Amino acid sequence: MNRQSQAAVLFLLGAALLHAGTTDLYLRYVKAGLRPMLLASGAILIVTALATAWYEHRRTKATKTRTTTQQKHGHGQGHEQQELRQELGQNAVDAPAHTPVSTLAHVHPEPRVSWLLILPLLALILVAPPALGSYSATRTGTALQEPLAYPSLPATDPLPLSVVDYAGRAVYDHGRTLTGREVRLTGFVALDHDGTPYLVRMALNCCAADAQPVKVGLTGDIPPVLQPDIWLTVTGTYTPRTTHDPVNNGPIPFVSVTTAVPTPTPRDPYDESWNN
Repeated sequence: MNRQSQAAVLFLLGAALLHAGTTDLYLRYVKAGLRPMLLASGAILIVTALATAWYEHRRTKATKTRTTTQQKHGHGQGHEQQELRQELGQNAVDAPAHTPVSTLAHVHPEPRVSWLLILPLLALILVAPPALGSYSATRTGTALQEPLAYPSLPATDPLPLSVVDYAGRAVYDHGRTLTGREVRLTGFVALDHDGTPYLVRMALNCCAADAQPVKVGLTGDIPPVLQPDIWLTVTGTYTPRTTHDPVNNGPIPFVSVTTAVPTPTPRDPYDESWNN
């Protein structure tokens, strides 16, 4: 893989990052707050690719000029070869000492296997992975953490809450701010090994690679048939019932469901309130 090819790969990677950052695609990979850094990274890669291509063009042009001059005048071959070897880098240094100047620029010993580096780039461009869902949620223990504080809740009825906020208040505040309130939660469905339905949101610390589930058990007026990974907006009330996650023994609170309505997948499928 020569420098022109490296520049092309850098350019494509930068363009892919800019495309992801200017659309909602980046939300499949990183949290929303990292969007400026993603855009900056894409711009830097594109500038680097253009600079590499420009430098390589100048170097190739200079090499051809020197070769032509040498062939016309037929002198200074040793000095010209030494300078060209220095300009052409390791490829020329590794070439035999008697290699003609005109062929130094064509010594490319890089292994062809290096082209496999382009496969992750093609995957990024051509394949948009879905957000993590019930498969990951049922195989990972709940990541619920005790909140630092419990801000006052608005008087809205029903009260819209994130799954993370409801779970934290239900477990660690023992539902004091939830008692007597009707709440509304949105998440995707995951079914435990014994069929217990959970409403889940994957919480991000940085990116999808470290996403962990926060789960709320469903009880009460549950739809008779629930499919994993469907998104529901659930309206219900606080219940003191809790259970322990079979994966890590973490606490899982329940919500008593009064209505459950299918809902489209939200723009940002991950919940960032876990670490805000």
